[in-house]
Amino acid sequence: MIELSPGKKAQHTAKWARTMTKWLITKSGRAKVPWRFVEFGGLTGAESYGIVDILAVRKNHRNTPKAGLKRGDLLDIILIQVKGGSAPRPMEKDLDRLVAVAKHHKAKAVVLAEWKKGKQLHLHILTRREWVKCDAIDVFR
Repeated sequence: MIELSPGKKAQHTAKWARTMTKWLITKSGRAKVPWRFVEFGGLTGAESYGIVDILAVRKNHRNTPKAGLKRGDLLDIILIQVKGGSAPRPMEKDLDRLVAVAKHHKAKAVVLAEWKKGKQLHLHILTRREWVKCDAIDVFR
C-alpha cells in the first residue's frame, strides 16, 4: 500500500468529508425542492481561501415573495464549513467571519460538518455563537 504524505492525506480526508456531508444532506432530504451544492475547493483539490467550504442552495417555493417577485424566485442558502480527520473546530475569529458572511448573504443557517474515517458524520448548527448538534433533517427540510 502506498503511504500518502501528510498533505495528500489531509486533502483526501477533506474530500471524503465534503462527499459525506453532501450525501447525508441529500439522503435526509424530505424537501420537495432538492438542495444543490457548490464546493469551494482549490484547483488541486486542496483547501481554498475563504471560510465557506460548501454552499447549499435551493429555490424557496414556500414563502410568498415580495411585490414584483413570483414563487420560486427567492433562494434558501445554508453555509457549510467541513472539518475532516483531526482538523480543529473554527476559532472565535472564524465564528466572526462566518456570522458576517451569513448576515451578508442572508443565509438561513451556518452548519459545521465533522467527519472522521470510520465514524458517523456529525452536523452542528451555529446558534448564538455556539455549535449545537443537530440532525440533517432539522436543518435541510
